[in-house]
Amino acid sequence: MTAAHGRTGRPPLTEERKAAIRLEIARAAVELFIAQGVGATTGEQIGQAVGVSSRTVWRYFPTKESCVRPLLSTGIDTIATALRRWPPGQPLDEAFDGLWTADAALPGADVGALVRLTRTEPGLRAVWLQTHDEAEPAFARALAERGGLPDDDVRPAIWAAMLNAALRAAVEQHACRTGPGAERARADLMATLRTALAAAAAGIS
Repeated sequence: MTAAHGRTGRPPLTEERKAAIRLEIARAAVELFIAQGVGATTGEQIGQAVGVSSRTVWRYFPTKESCVRPLLSTGIDTIATALRRWPPGQPLDEAFDGLWTADAALPGADVGALVRLTRTEPGLRAVWLQTHDEAEPAFARALAERGGLPDDDVRPAIWAAMLNAALRAAVEQHACRTGPGAERARADLMATLRTALAAAAAGIS
């Protein structure tokens, strides 16, 4: 009788571990991009910084520029949830109060440096804009659910576009400033985001 052969080797990675690896690769890529430029950075260098092979890097990301996406997309789901729970009559910036203390919802120092790089690196700029483009439908669905609106109502899509543009403008403006310190920089970002949210909320019912 032939014995059944079970699976050998390493167990499959959990989704949480895969997400953690993606984030590690993203942070390593940003550090290398800042230190030596995008053009001089290779997939092999990014992998070495994380302790994985370049093959692993390309398994998770199609290009070296796309390695930064986990950092840029941080907080999209959190923002959509806040929009979904936004009570009628409450100022929009107050609906985001719980996010100001959540690191996952606010860009960190590495993201600020990355956003500055998108000004001069077309490949990174494309990833940055694509990330916002993909965030817009998530915001629209949340706003439609909040208002109990049908799928064919165009207003949530318009509101989402306004909100998305306001958030992007706020982060870009903040990133291009020279902050005196981490704490003050964070406070400045929160103030800029509040101003952007108030401006966007003026057109959202």
